[in-house]
Order: sequence, then C-alpha cells, then structure tokens
Amino acid sequence: MPESLPASVLDLAPVLPVVVLQDATDAVPLARALVAGGLPAIEVTLRTPAALEGLRAIAEGVPGAVPGAGTVITPEQVAGCVAAGARFLVSPGWTDGLLTAMTSAGVPFLPGVSTASEVVALLERGVSEMKFFPAQAAGGTAYLRSLAGPLPRARFCPTGGITPESAPEYLNLPNVGCVGGSWMVPPDAVAAGDWPRIERLAREAATLGARR
Repeated sequence: MPESLPASVLDLAPVLPVVVLQDATDAVPLARALVAGGLPAIEVTLRTPAALEGLRAIAEGVPGAVPGAGTVITPEQVAGCVAAGARFLVSPGWTDGLLTAMTSAGVPFLPGVSTASEVVALLERGVSEMKFFPAQAAGGTAYLRSLAGPLPRARFCPTGGITPESAPEYLNLPNVGCVGGSWMVPPDAVAAGDWPRIERLAREAATLGARR
C-alpha cells in the first residue's frame, strides 16, 4: 500500500466521486478537475470497457489523485484493478470469495451491504468499513441512524441516489465517513470536456463536509 494512502478510504474526503468512463482519454483531465476541486479519491466503476485503461491513466498521470475501482464483483477483477493502479476497491455487495480476494489485495476496500445481517457478518470477519448500497432505496438516513446504536463499530460510505441536497444529512450521521455520488461528474459535462464546470461542482461537493 502506498505510504501516503490513509488506512481508511472514508477519511480521504467527504464525497467520493463515482465515475463511469465512456472514453479513457477523458480520465486524466476529469481526474485533474476533481483533484483541483478538493476531491482526491476517485472511484472508477468497472461498468465500461474504458474503465481499467482510465484507472491506469489516472494512477500514472494525475499527482494527488487516489484512484480506486468500483463495481468490483469477482476475485479476478480485484487482481486486475490493483495491477492497473487501484489504491482502493469498492463493491456493491460481497461473497466469501470476493471478500477473501479484497482482504488479500493490500489496499483498502469497502464491501457493499444493505442489511443489518450483512453488517454483522462483516464485523465478525474483522471488517468495519463498508459501502451502504443502494443507499436511498435501502432505507436512507433513517436506516443508517438505526444501525448506529446496536452496531457502533460499523462505518459507512452510503452510495446510490444521493444528491447535494441529501448528502449533508448523511454526513451528519455518526456512522458515516463519506458519501458516494456522481452529481459532480454529469455526463454532458464529461462529453463536452467542460472540466471547469466539473472542478466547480467538485469544489462545492468538497465543502459539504463542513456542514457536519
């Protein structure tokens, strides 16, 4: 694990941008805009053929960026993402095989959960930091608030349906370290190469943590 990387993904920034790359050539200017706006951690989702190439480009070409891989669902993807330069991993859910691969990868990871039983199962395995997904559909802030009492060791990055308006409510919860979202990387801005707009949206997102 790179020495400069904090042990916790949850403490890098209040908002974790969730990026879907259609064109790997957008990766570097997009990442530079996000970093300039105060969001160094960048989750590149494995939803497109451009994802790994874009992840590698960010890792090699954007100082200050902390690129990670999202939508990781197989052990084979874990190895490929780390080889491409991923410095953290995020999954929408988990299995024993996937959890074993992520635990052995040498980088921080956030396995996805949406129920109390899944949270308890991860705590039993020594994992206390998780992705809560899909956040809004799975119960939102009310559900996370209800978990804080019986499961105080669990910390979350809620992702899924979160907006600039709802993010502060999540961030005010004691068991939330950061939130994931894509509102600061609107597809039309990426397609147009409007990096100043993305930097501005990132800067606005980065200030949400001050509302805690």
